[in-house]
Amino acid sequence: MLEDRGAAPRATALAYVTALAQLLAPPPTGSARGGAARGRDRGLLDERCEACAGSSDRILSPRALLGRAFSGVLAPPAVAVRAVAWLLLWEAAGLTCSPAIAFNTTPTDAGIRATCSEIILRQEVLKDGFHRDLLIKVKFGESIEDLQTCRLLIKQYIPTGLFVDPYELSSLRERNITEAVMVSENFNIEAPNYLSKESEVLIYARQDSQCIDCFQAFLPVHYRYHRPHSKDGETFIVLNNPDLLMYCDQEFPILKCWAQSEVTAPCALNSKDNCQWNNMKYKSVYKNANLQVPVGLTIHASLVCSVTLFITVLCSTLILVAVFKYGHFSL
Repeated sequence: MLEDRGAAPRATALAYVTALAQLLAPPPTGSARGGAARGRDRGLLDERCEACAGSSDRILSPRALLGRAFSGVLAPPAVAVRAVAWLLLWEAAGLTCSPAIAFNTTPTDAGIRATCSEIILRQEVLKDGFHRDLLIKVKFGESIEDLQTCRLLIKQYIPTGLFVDPYELSSLRERNITEAVMVSENFNIEAPNYLSKESEVLIYARQDSQCIDCFQAFLPVHYRYHRPHSKDGETFIVLNNPDLLMYCDQEFPILKCWAQSEVTAPCALNSKDNCQWNNMKYKSVYKNANLQVPVGLTIHASLVCSVTLFITVLCSTLILVAVFKYGHFSL
């Protein structure tokens, strides 16, 4: 027969609390006030027992019961002390519900995600000048062999300071260089920064040949013209990280770990059918991409206009002279 190691300390604490409760018990006056106090204590005990026997959604801790004893109007000192004595008695007798709370708690999302491998996204802007290339790489902790039935879609938001040429995208798709399509309609590639709107591009990522568990996407972007500044001769464009959408024909642990919501998008580049893609949470290597754009200065406006007008008049005159001198006219 196994020996209960906590029986002796519990019996001692029980005897001590019982003696304390007897010392603090009011004399049997038979008054209504004493009966109300005893009824309150009995009610607290009954409520405590019902909470322990009931569901895990209604559990009272000793501190909560003590708060109930002091809530509303201020309780008499004897009543408060008796409430403390009852709580100590329950603790010594092992009637508290704290262990039940420990057994009834379910694993949190953080605990589940701790066992999942992270999705890492890296966004880089290549080349110099006004015409750049956006390269996005996504690395999974799981092997691509396990994700062969999955597709990856990148939803990139293009700020007003940049634009994507839809005709260039069409040419790249024909040459099988990238699989990207414009989402925004009524898109003007000639508009300056202050007259343009933000646009969206969908890029269907491909498996990276240099990385076993990686995908990559490629998108050419171009700078728009900006307003001249009064002091600084440059401005910055913030290119935010994209939305990472994932669609799989079967369930994978990575979907349960990092899927945040569902987004409706075309299943494939040339498909008219829509699929419910999972918007995935990922870890970005860089917070955002900052692009530096040179702009003109307002103090140079008169000089630039004068030189431009002079060159235009000069070139037009030279063209007219050449036409009348070397041209052959027939009446």
